Amino acid sequence: MSPGIWILFIIVAALAGVSAGYLMRSKLITHQATLLQEEAQRKLVEARASAMEVELAGKDKALKLLQDAENETKRQTQELNRQESRLQQRRENLDHRLDALEVRERKLDERRRAMDTRQAELDKAWQKQIAELERISGLTQADAKALLLKEVENDARADAARIIREIEVEANQEGERKAREIVTLAIQRVASDQVAETTVSTVELPSDEMKGRIIGRGGRNIRTIENITGVDLVIDDTPEAVVVSSFDPVRREVARLALSKLILDGRIHPARIEKIVEKAQEEVDAKMREEGERAAFELGIHSLHPDIIKLLGRLYYRTSYGQNVLQHSVESARLAAMMAAELGADVELAKMAGLLHDIGKAIDHEVDGPHAVIGAEVLARYGMPERIINAVGSHHAEMEQNSLEAVLVQAADAISGARPGARRESLENYIKRIKALEQVANSFEGVETSFAIQAGREIRIIVKPEDVDDLGAIELSRNIAKKVEESLQYPGQIKVTVVRETRAVEYAK
Repeated sequence: MSPGIWILFIIVAALAGVSAGYLMRSKLITHQATLLQEEAQRKLVEARASAMEVELAGKDKALKLLQDAENETKRQTQELNRQESRLQQRRENLDHRLDALEVRERKLDERRRAMDTRQAELDKAWQKQIAELERISGLTQADAKALLLKEVENDARADAARIIREIEVEANQEGERKAREIVTLAIQRVASDQVAETTVSTVELPSDEMKGRIIGRGGRNIRTIENITGVDLVIDDTPEAVVVSSFDPVRREVARLALSKLILDGRIHPARIEKIVEKAQEEVDAKMREEGERAAFELGIHSLHPDIIKLLGRLYYRTSYGQNVLQHSVESARLAAMMAAELGADVELAKMAGLLHDIGKAIDHEVDGPHAVIGAEVLARYGMPERIINAVGSHHAEMEQNSLEAVLVQAADAISGARPGARRESLENYIKRIKALEQVANSFEGVETSFAIQAGREIRIIVKPEDVDDLGAIELSRNIAKKVEESLQYPGQIKVTVVRETRAVEYAK
């Protein structure tokens, strides 16, 4: 075969293959379309079936909701019917009560009118009886009322005096028992050393020859000592002794210590005196700080300013009626703390106020005014709490007390100073106090005589029995005690006893 025929054959064969492939693809596409149409038809049927199911479920749910709503409506209707029935019943009951109240009110009006009529009749009868009584007794109504009131007043005064006496006896017994219990409990737990008060110190000399060396040439040594220390040296005929005199205990102690060192050293001249006095001042300052810190540490108080500690230490060299002031302050702090614990008050505040209550005595030689007020001002400058300042300033009644702790500090101060052996009193002051106490008692009308006994702790008054009755004796004792409180200053308490005695005397002849 020729090449052209082959080429033609190949072309025909290719066209036949292409036609066959096209036919096969057309059949395949037609088959796939048929399958897709069948799938779509099936899904359409399923969708219609699902929609019908959803529609049926929605109708069922709607029917159920409708039925529930109808049931709820029926229930609420029934409840409203029941409430309406109850309201109707209540309305009927209220109507019945209103009717009953109206009936009762009419009856009350009738009774009120009857009572008014009866009251008018009684008033007329009462006026007639009063007029008849006035005619029979010869007294008017006002006179009879005054006479009756006077009798009632006398009876009431007698009853009141008796009741007051009973209350006083009971209160005194209970109060005295409780007070003694608290005070005794506090005192028995406090023991204090005592020193004698003096304004002079004595320095012993190895020989009388030392007096001339202390005086110095032309008196220059003694003048130097007195000018530097601010004390007076008394060099007299007392053998082997020199007296250091000053009202300032710190200056007196510095001078005594310096003079003792000069005597031991033997070199006494103005330059040496200045040096020794300076060292003595440093030693005394250190001693004051040490004593102040010891007192605070002994009481467990650790928050005081250093300057306050130093002022406390100055009290170590100060005495009052033979009692060391620093020791008295420590004792007062303990007493105040113990009583505060018994009474449920602030123990720490009472303790600190008791320790500081006499702080003003450390500088009362330099500042004018009562030591209590001076102490309050000092504590205020150092920012101490207001309650402590008030307790310190009011322990001698210079200020008004505003806390229980202030009262306890005042009581502790009095207890510490008034207990037996704590202080000594000069004979002159003692006699003046006794006389003043008796004069107060004798100033009252009806007092025959009075006697101050038990070192001024009790005053016994003898009254005239014809001028003062039993009730008057009770009132007189109270008035005398009140006047003693207002006009006298004294530690502790004073017992006032009024004695009324009636004697009947007859002679057999």
